[in-house]
Amino acid sequence: MPSWGYSTALADAENAVKASVREVDVSPKWAREVCAAIKGMTISEARRLLEDVVEKRRMIPYRRYKKNRAHHAQTRGAGGYPIKVARIMLKLLDSLEANAEFKGLDTDRVVIVHAAAHKGRVIAKFIERAFGRSNPYNKVLVHIELVGQQR
Repeated sequence: MPSWGYSTALADAENAVKASVREVDVSPKWAREVCAAIKGMTISEARRLLEDVVEKRRMIPYRRYKKNRAHHAQTRGAGGYPIKVARIMLKLLDSLEANAEFKGLDTDRVVIVHAAAHKGRVIAKFIERAFGRSNPYNKVLVHIELVGQQR
């Protein structure tokens, strides 16, 4: 079993809570954009945003991976609805909130101070071609981690 750590260290560990999900099958690019969008929000604000994304009421702005993407007035640039990532992040927010309650923190005051998506294991796959050939294409799994701190 691998021993996974977090990519951040906080000075005030007693007021911090952590939650992570490992090796999920979502897009690493869109997971990074969702993490950037919810960083700095409280748990309830982030939950509201992600629920709106699932229902296609609010968009996530795409900052880095925006080439050949449609631009929208709502995001003042490239944006979209990463629904699959938003559903995973909602479960992760539930875990973060449960960890905060278990630790005795006020869940209304917990702010997401660290949200990161890292590339995980690569699963090699092949697509069949004509004349007995095949081309490789990979599936990249993603690790997502959240750290909240009571303010």
